[in-house]
Amino acid sequence: MNRNNIFIHLALALVLILVAAFAGQLNRWQKDWKSRGVGIVPATDKKRPTTVTEIGLNETRSFSRPEVLVKFRSGVSQETIEGIAARFHDRIEDRIESDPGLEAIDDLDNVDAATVVAEYSKLPEVEYAEPNFEITLDANEEPLVPVFPRDPQFSDQWALQNSGQRGGKEGADISAPLAWAKTTGSEDVVVAVLDTGVDYNHEDLAGNIWTRPAGMSPYHDDELGTIDDENGYNAIDNAADPMDENGHGTHCAGIVGAEGENDLGIAGVNWKVKIMPLKFMNAGGFGSTKDAIEAINYAIDRKKAGVNVRIISASWGSTQRSRALEEVIRKAYENDILFVAAAGNASTNNDRTPHYPSSYNVPNVISVAALDRHDELASFSNYGAKSVAIAAPGVEILSTWLGNQYEEKSGTSMATPVVSGVAALILSEHPRMSVDELRKKILDSTDPIVALKGKTVTGGRINAAKAVE
Repeated sequence: MNRNNIFIHLALALVLILVAAFAGQLNRWQKDWKSRGVGIVPATDKKRPTTVTEIGLNETRSFSRPEVLVKFRSGVSQETIEGIAARFHDRIEDRIESDPGLEAIDDLDNVDAATVVAEYSKLPEVEYAEPNFEITLDANEEPLVPVFPRDPQFSDQWALQNSGQRGGKEGADISAPLAWAKTTGSEDVVVAVLDTGVDYNHEDLAGNIWTRPAGMSPYHDDELGTIDDENGYNAIDNAADPMDENGHGTHCAGIVGAEGENDLGIAGVNWKVKIMPLKFMNAGGFGSTKDAIEAINYAIDRKKAGVNVRIISASWGSTQRSRALEEVIRKAYENDILFVAAAGNASTNNDRTPHYPSSYNVPNVISVAALDRHDELASFSNYGAKSVAIAAPGVEILSTWLGNQYEEKSGTSMATPVVSGVAALILSEHPRMSVDELRKKILDSTDPIVALKGKTVTGGRINAAKAVE
């Protein structure tokens, strides 16, 4: 063997020794990783962290709003739920305390909501999954030019007392003055306005805005943390400030309870009441199912904590049915809270084309159609002999607006807080009345209207005077 061959053989032997040594070390590393619960993952499978904590640590981008609402079956543990979410590389954004098993889930791979819903719907642990629908304010079929009264006064509020002003029909109103002869409301009754928030600094609302009692702990959510809810709740930002940036919620709040006899602006159906602002729609009038659910969940929590929340006024909706939203409204019913909802502004029959949340078959829901100052069904108003319970004035309704202003607006959105306000008047006289009794009392307190025959369940317009008898 020549010298060159010797060197070649020595080199080959050295390589074999090094390979054997590395293989032995690799085997020791694998054993060590296994003993610590760590495995080698092929690159093609290296997609999802294995726990919710790992997901949180691995994500650096800003989280988006949850894409889906998933209801897990009874008996499925939170540990199992978190494991499923981790497997799909999803984040549990929030769990809804009032409805165990209902989770708001954010997909971290930017997959479309329909695909995420399909993934969860196939699982035996899941009862149902649905998209976190976007919710918008109903668009009026007959938009009106805003009116800024030079001298706001009660005589402009035809819905409360119609003397035939501006060509209206005398007596086509809710008989508010007769009701006020008996009661003008009570500060012990809380009406939650579930909307775009409320301008709680408005001169005609400030004295009637709900404030968390001094001895009550701030709102706490296990996922969202503690929120100093001094004047209500902002579900969009999971924050304490429910200030209105749109105006719609402020308008609805004024119909329920603008202060009476304060020498300013207008009078609400209640001169005295407490309005709890619940903000889940933004300045553009957009919100989501999840945020609506979280706001209702907040109201239920405050009710359990001792706040006398008896009514939720909801002047919004769509044709998309959400089982999750329906379930939480049912939870509100179980906690003795009435849910008054707008029938919608599409001139359609809700018996054939349901409008939600007003069409949910839950015992605490009252669906409201709109009337004009002639006692005619508003041209834009939805109706339904089986699904729309009652009607109230909803055209050219003067109420509070942002920045100490007052405007006229039209829609079933305006008719809804009229009924919510009458419900609060009833409770001021009968504070122990159950939600079932309250709903029956409202539906029994109507004036028959020819235009409503075959259009609503009652065929009548709400009458506040009859309601407080």
